[in-house]
Amino acid sequence: MAEIIQRDGTWTFDGDALQLVPGRDKNVGLLRKSLGELAVPLGALAGISFEQGKKTGRLRIRLRDGADPLLQSTGGRLTDSADPYLLTVESDRYGVAEYFVDEIRGALLLDEVPATAVDRYLLPGPAVPLSVSAGDGTASFDGERVRLEWNWKTEEAKSASGARTLALADIESVEWQPAVGLENGHLRFTVRSAPTKAPPKYDPNAVELWGFKKDPLMALVAAAVQARLPHPTAPALAPASASTPAPVSALPQAAPTPADAPPKQLTPAEADHDALLRRLRELGDLHKTGVLTDEEFTLAKQAVLKGM
Repeated sequence: MAEIIQRDGTWTFDGDALQLVPGRDKNVGLLRKSLGELAVPLGALAGISFEQGKKTGRLRIRLRDGADPLLQSTGGRLTDSADPYLLTVESDRYGVAEYFVDEIRGALLLDEVPATAVDRYLLPGPAVPLSVSAGDGTASFDGERVRLEWNWKTEEAKSASGARTLALADIESVEWQPAVGLENGHLRFTVRSAPTKAPPKYDPNAVELWGFKKDPLMALVAAAVQARLPHPTAPALAPASASTPAPVSALPQAAPTPADAPPKQLTPAEADHDALLRRLRELGDLHKTGVLTDEEFTLAKQAVLKGM
């Protein structure tokens, strides 16, 4: 086990997962404190680095693209103080940080974890229900519905229709963006039935953010919704249609027989043989998908072959 304890937080690695616990230092951002402890599986990591400075250094982990709904919904726009995957290291702990990096890199090599993108979320996202008030409204999410409520600072054109409830099934995407300079930020939901290009100030499906302390907490709402939406790079499932024939390769193939020939009757021995062949194919599929280990597959295959 490897561990590094700092005022900024505590990171612990047990060989299978990385536990990230935010510190209580005043420089720890509100988002990190509200997010709490994170468990990052080894398979979600793309790499780790340590950057030394004169007074402090930075320990940073990089996740595989698409692994975390928080990073997916914020698009890399989190500040350093809000980034849960960044740890400030005091100069007297540089040696510990380097050892920590070596341990994780070694585990990534031993487990042959690729740095490529993934097509499903490997982290669960923030727990629900949750509610955040910032900017011109309050956003709440219970796992099935988003509710947007407005305050006295909301533009009348947006608040006139009252509070808004969005079903998760109607939400196409969600985005959080911080205020930068003179440009305000937002939490915006793209709704299938009512898409809009209006600025967040007037968009009834968006909360406008003005750069205050609680703005980053809106990213938690975005991440919780994102975790329950279809993954952006997940393979699409083609809907079944009676008018669309299945590809020839997907259809069971049989040897052609004359139209007037009766179906061939299999002997008991032939039927048993076919059943064993089907079992071998099933075992092969389970092995390819990782359900069976190499050892389990070998033992099961030998048992089937003995029956033949």
